[in-house]
Amino acid sequence: MRDRGVRRGILSIVVVAALSTAAGCTLSGDGGSHKGSSEASGGRGTRVDSRSASALRAVEKATARAGSARIESTTAMGTMLSLKTDGALGWSGASVGTLRLTYTGGQLAETMRTLGSTSMEARLLPDAYYAKVGATFARRLHGRRWIKYAYDDLAALPGGSGAYLTDQLRNTAPLQPVRLLLAAGDVRRVGDETVRGRRTTHYSGTVTTAALGGEDAAGLKEQLEQAGVTTETVDIWVDDHDLLVKKVEKGELSTGRMSSTAYYRDYGVKVSAAKPPAAETADFKELVSTQGSSSR
Repeated sequence: MRDRGVRRGILSIVVVAALSTAAGCTLSGDGGSHKGSSEASGGRGTRVDSRSASALRAVEKATARAGSARIESTTAMGTMLSLKTDGALGWSGASVGTLRLTYTGGQLAETMRTLGSTSMEARLLPDAYYAKVGATFARRLHGRRWIKYAYDDLAALPGGSGAYLTDQLRNTAPLQPVRLLLAAGDVRRVGDETVRGRRTTHYSGTVTTAALGGEDAAGLKEQLEQAGVTTETVDIWVDDHDLLVKKVEKGELSTGRMSSTAYYRDYGVKVSAAKPPAAETADFKELVSTQGSSSR
């Protein structure tokens, strides 16, 4: 199959996948004010003391215990990609989920449009990520409408990017913003706000990747460095059940500015994802291998 468009498309899809999943789990921001429906109390707020740190750890535990939620998010990654995501993610045991991704701008969105796709259905299963392609692209895959990205195959990609993408797809719980706040040196309790009709407490902090230290923060620092994040602000809004209602992250990447916003609801919802029919599925590893050999 001598088709550069196919190779570019199958690689673009997995990048879009990881970024959309990261929007729910790692990156989030709204590009505007950090105020909810009601005014924040206390101006810039107070630095998080041991009591507030304990509250954030309660959020970490409650989120992990909830096991699933519905999510909607918007993400912008400089000139590379902007998109909307809507669906449900489960993280009780192996991560599963179903998402609808809509590309709204950026270089990757343009690539997908040339392949006849402005949106995509995605399914996360314990061993692989499945992406449903548009009819135009499916014709290039001999009618197969799905591409399977096995996590082990992605992790084996050279340069370390595959391991980062795999980590994003395998860890869908919205825990990292809470952990970043706990690891940051500048964190404050902003105050009480109303978000989408729900009473919440707003916490905000600034994370500088280079300043993250200690064994507990080593994994977070590595992930941010692999994503090209140098500085990031993190805001979360937590309800009376210690669950995230909204989270916002804004930051500077090595390639530009990123921002994203995510909203959560229906914690504990039942989430399932069915494996697409084998006859309608193309394998990422085989496609890359075929494209690579045909380009020699």
